[in-house]
Amino acid sequence: MKAAICKEFGQPLVVEELELAPPAAGEVKVDIHACAICHSDILYMDGAWGGDLPCVFGHEAAGVVEQTGDGVDHLNPGDHVVVTLIRSCGSCYFCSQGEPHICETQFALDKKGPITSSDGTAIKQGLRTGAFAEQVVVHSSQAVNIPKEIPLDSASLLACGVITGLGAVVNTAAVKPASNVVVIGTGGVGLNSVQGAVLCGAQCVIAVDITESKLDAAKAFGAMHTINSANKNLKERVFGLTQSRGADYVFVTVGSAKAIEQGAELLRKGGTMVIVGMTAEGVKTELETLEIANNAQRILGSKMGATRLQLDMPKLVNWYQQGRLKLDELVSGRYPLDQINEAIASTKQGDALRNVVVFD
Repeated sequence: MKAAICKEFGQPLVVEELELAPPAAGEVKVDIHACAICHSDILYMDGAWGGDLPCVFGHEAAGVVEQTGDGVDHLNPGDHVVVTLIRSCGSCYFCSQGEPHICETQFALDKKGPITSSDGTAIKQGLRTGAFAEQVVVHSSQAVNIPKEIPLDSASLLACGVITGLGAVVNTAAVKPASNVVVIGTGGVGLNSVQGAVLCGAQCVIAVDITESKLDAAKAFGAMHTINSANKNLKERVFGLTQSRGADYVFVTVGSAKAIEQGAELLRKGGTMVIVGMTAEGVKTELETLEIANNAQRILGSKMGATRLQLDMPKLVNWYQQGRLKLDELVSGRYPLDQINEAIASTKQGDALRNVVVFD
């Protein structure tokens, strides 16, 4: 199979022929048709989170099941699936609590990945997926069926950007109807937080960014108000739109300490801030702890939108089919695998909502 390998942090990816092991018990092999480029992949490729190299990244994918290992009874060859990084056993403490996104089980694939070079050298499977490649082998819990009529390039966005941004609103925070919601950062994840707030019935959705084109996109995805924080007094504007109380909920969808500090200043008494965007390792932030306690505010972390794939994915698919969830509009550009570095560069520059690598 062809795959794009990261051999050195911060350097362009190299497309090479690699070997992929067949699926073992409980695993599935998927022909990848589309893999979107997420900022988490970029952070890893730039060395922000460390890790071993060489590595095949890419984790926001969709494709068609080619082969299943023993014991896989919910997937069959020919099924169209979304492939995610959420690998869960279904029986550990966290899975039993309804939190499969933080499953504590160590899988065989965690110890030995399925990818090797032609000479047998082990290649790391990035973010448990390695989907900047024509095929992947993943645990069967990472793949979930979708209807065959859904375009796979649009469906790939469900694997991370949509469930992370929308899930933070719907699952982690459980936003109440008629709430005032602020979303800081309106890239691929932030726009889905905007969509989530609209679906929850928020009365006021305020999108914040420093790029006008992304703020324009936020309006198209349901934001009632937009604020360019580069040239406007953010706190003054938000309080002016929220009866001088502040926001009920603030979602910080960019990995920035400054954005987290800004978000805390926008909360009303009793308000909730949800940290969605991942920073690099070692990043610290300063918050006024007395204010948080005295104002009865909450700060929550949200990983992968607290998604339960088998329960949440059918709901998202239904919303898409009903026209209530935008997916097609999130795709900014489609690139073949040998142009993946151009797709990454465009994403880094902020030109794209979501660029997608597509395979014939």
